[in-house]
Amino acid sequence: MNYDLLRDKKIALLLSGGVDSAVVLHELSSHGLQPDCFYIKIGPEEDEEWDCSSEEDMEMATALAARYGCRLSVVDCHHEYWDKVTRYTMEKVRAGLTPNPDVMCNRLIKFGAFDEKRGHEYDLIATGHYAQTEIEDGKKWLCTSPDPVKDQTDFLAQIEGWQLQKALFPIGHYMKEEVRQIAEREHLINARRKDSQGICFLGKINYNEYIRRYLGDNPGDVVELETGKLIGQHRGLWFHTIGQRHGLGFGGGPWFVVRKDIAANVLYVSKGYEPRTAYRDTFAVQAFHFLTEEVEMTEVTFKIRHTPEFHTARMEKTGDGCYIVYSDEMLHGVAPGQFCVVYDRQHHRCYGSGEIAHEECPQQK
Repeated sequence: MNYDLLRDKKIALLLSGGVDSAVVLHELSSHGLQPDCFYIKIGPEEDEEWDCSSEEDMEMATALAARYGCRLSVVDCHHEYWDKVTRYTMEKVRAGLTPNPDVMCNRLIKFGAFDEKRGHEYDLIATGHYAQTEIEDGKKWLCTSPDPVKDQTDFLAQIEGWQLQKALFPIGHYMKEEVRQIAEREHLINARRKDSQGICFLGKINYNEYIRRYLGDNPGDVVELETGKLIGQHRGLWFHTIGQRHGLGFGGGPWFVVRKDIAANVLYVSKGYEPRTAYRDTFAVQAFHFLTEEVEMTEVTFKIRHTPEFHTARMEKTGDGCYIVYSDEMLHGVAPGQFCVVYDRQHHRCYGSGEIAHEECPQQK
């Protein structure tokens, strides 16, 4: 990263209290830059036990900002989070889909609501994401981190083009272990603090309890796909996702969730270890969102979940924003509502992402 190009830029840093954003602060400060730091508060809607924006987070952020002589402000995005991200999550879950709240948090909160409240005052918004950017012919592209495990481009693949223009990822070229080493070398207060896991705002609350809070139960039949045999009852289709094996609670298995019939409220399962019905190599993607510009996506790599592995495929455009993905390998748990994140053949440049459709894109019907 050429820090000389940033000297005339006004930078806002999202400081969470975690080690990644702490090292971002160190990186910027060590190159003579002094960002204004912001702690985004999302917190619980009502019950305090839902709050993962703990006093410890705030204490860490306060101590780090003070050490580097930077101003720290708290920006309350509580209502925006619960209005926008929770609404998105519940609408998708109610429709039988598999949403990704963390993806939408980046688009709607970190680079969205924050920008509306304070970020618009700044040229750049720096975060601790493991991602990189590059500029070619005046166009800014989102690129992968060298750390395949920590790479977070899949979580950023729904941000708007103008948000990408403002995004700054100062540690995106590092491996996670290098970030830890920097934190320990510089004796940062949170050098050995564990990374947060799962969906932040839930805190200690189980995801299914979160869903039940808003949607309740809606019992229905569980049926074996191949035989039509009634296996048992489910408490609600929204508690299950395509490809799920654990937590079904039916004897005589193992069982895998392979299909949902939303209209009939029926959950279809298949029996055995990794049954053929749990795999797909062809699926439709709708509402594809390009980060920088629309590109030809005949030969690509892609992800459908946050894993280090990339899959190769060819894609065929079938309508406005709609594509068919022909994967070179069979994939487990292709679930409607998941984001299919698409990259170039070298899985370096991220083109964008689209939502996996139930069967086919609306334009095809």
